[in-house]
Amino acid sequence: MIQTDREAPRYSGRVDGSGAQHLRWHQLVTAQQSGDIQDSVALLGFCSDAGVKRNQGRVGASDAPAALRAALSPMAIHNQRELVDLGDVVVEGDELESGQERLAGAVTQTLNSGAFPIVLGGGHETAYGTGLGLLQHLADDRSTRIGILNLDAHFDLRDESQRTSGTPFLDLYNQTVQQGRDFHYAVLGISRPGNTVALFNKAEELGVPYLLDEDCEPAQIIEFVDAFLERIDVLYLTIDLDVLPASVAPGVSAPAGFGVPFERILSVCRQVVASGKVVVADVVELNPRYDIDSRTARSAARLIYEIAVG
Repeated sequence: MIQTDREAPRYSGRVDGSGAQHLRWHQLVTAQQSGDIQDSVALLGFCSDAGVKRNQGRVGASDAPAALRAALSPMAIHNQRELVDLGDVVVEGDELESGQERLAGAVTQTLNSGAFPIVLGGGHETAYGTGLGLLQHLADDRSTRIGILNLDAHFDLRDESQRTSGTPFLDLYNQTVQQGRDFHYAVLGISRPGNTVALFNKAEELGVPYLLDEDCEPAQIIEFVDAFLERIDVLYLTIDLDVLPASVAPGVSAPAGFGVPFERILSVCRQVVASGKVVVADVVELNPRYDIDSRTARSAARLIYEIAVG
C-alpha cells in the first residue's frame, strides 16, 4: 500500500451504461487496493496552502485536489487505462517540510510500483515533493538524465530561508547537485513582469532555458520542447495553472495578465506524452475559492485527462 494521510473520496457522476462505450472517469477510477498497480495512472492529492501563504499569495490551494477530482469525474473515457486514486497527503497548518517529505515518499513508492503518478496540488510547493520522489526513485541510477519541464509564468527559483511555493526548483537544484547529477530544468510561459531581474539572473546562472509567454507561438513551442526533450531521458512535467490567461484560469494564487493560450499548453502536454519520456506529473496552484464557474478546475482537468488517458 502507498502511504498517504487519508483515503481518496468516492467519485460519482452520470451513468449512461456499464459497457466500455459508456464509461466515464468516475466509473473507471478505483480507490487504492493492496494489489498490483503496475502500469496504472495513480492520482495522489497534496492538500497544502503553507507554501503559498509563506510566499504571500492567496491561500485556498489545499482545497484543489477535491475540486480537480470533481472536474475529472464526468469525463468520458475513450482510451481505457487503469486509474487508481491513492488518496491525499495533507499538510496541517505550517508543517510544510514534513508534508513534502511524505509526498516524496508516496511518489517514490508509486514509481517503484511501476505506476505513473499524477499529483493534484496544492501550491507549487508541491513540486519539491514530486521532484524529490523522482530523485529518490532513481537514486541508484545516476546515468539516467532527469528533466523538469515547468509550464509556468514564474521561475520559482527564489532563494529563501525556508521553502515556499516560490522556491521549489532551487530546492530541487540543490538536491540534484547533492546526488551528483546535472540539473535539467526548463520553463515555458515566463512572464517578464512577473519575475525580477534577480530571478532572470538566477535562471541564467543555472543554465535554465525559458520561453516567454509573449513568444509562445506554436512553432517556437514545438522547437523549444523538442530541444529540451533531446537533452533528457525521463521527464517530470509540472503545470502551474497561472501559466494560463486569467480568463481561462481565474482561480489561482496569481492570475495572469497575459498568459499562454489554453490550446498551446494542451499541445505541450500532447507533445511530451507522445515522446514517451514523461514518468511523473503534477498540476498545481488551483484555488477553488477564487474560481468562476469551475473554469480553472475544468481547464486543469482537461490537461490531466490528456496526460492520463488522452
